[in-house]
Amino acid sequence: MTDAASDARGPDRRPALILGAGSDMGREVARLLAAKGRPIQLAGRRPEALERDAADLRARFDVAVSTHAWDATDLASAGAFLDGLPETPSIVLCAVGLLGEQEAIQDDPAAIAQIVATNFTGPAVTLEAAAARLAKLPGRTAVVGIGSVAGDRGRARNYWYGAAKAGFATMLSGLRQRYAATDLTVTLVRPGFVATSMTAGMDLPKPLVISAEQQAKLIVEGVEKRRHHVIHWKWALLMSVIRNLPEAVFLKTRF
Repeated sequence: MTDAASDARGPDRRPALILGAGSDMGREVARLLAAKGRPIQLAGRRPEALERDAADLRARFDVAVSTHAWDATDLASAGAFLDGLPETPSIVLCAVGLLGEQEAIQDDPAAIAQIVATNFTGPAVTLEAAAARLAKLPGRTAVVGIGSVAGDRGRARNYWYGAAKAGFATMLSGLRQRYAATDLTVTLVRPGFVATSMTAGMDLPKPLVISAEQQAKLIVEGVEKRRHHVIHWKWALLMSVIRNLPEAVFLKTRF
């Protein structure tokens, strides 16, 4: 279908592009949007691995679903990737994330570069290119980036991951201001502990852990209500305290 045909249907009938669609949160967001009748574009480094999810979405919700090759770390190809899609989406969600192990990363420049490229520069460059295209479409559009509460304040146990997510949050804040006069919404999602494959095996405080499905529901609700920030209320309260702790006190904590 051409972009002109999509315009006649309105932005709600355009596809939602999920970058990092093989992630738990990306998969759940795709399912929720498909359940609402929206076409889905699944993108990741191994598009063949996304075919099973694509077939399931088609069978469950009777929507058009396509799969596409996209690598967050290939910065030069972001524009060409978006222009090569069969239809310009009205929602672009980036669900890419790489946690890594702090002690293994901190003395390895190549590992640090990978963490920064996967969590910050790659997603940022692609969403920058997406925003330029979506802002020109008629009707409301949205780019959504999944950051982390780890970006709110540096901690010894994951400061390279947190630094990358902090950079991503700052970039999205600037992007939001740049397009403030348009119908494009720029949304930052700041999850806390989410039960996903990335956190599997970690000793997490159960009262603060939510499922990938719960997080996806918050994301979809945030997009529908055109929110600039999406964060679970428990984490909003907790991070408000952590951000405002005096440095002398924070240095003695084990958050």
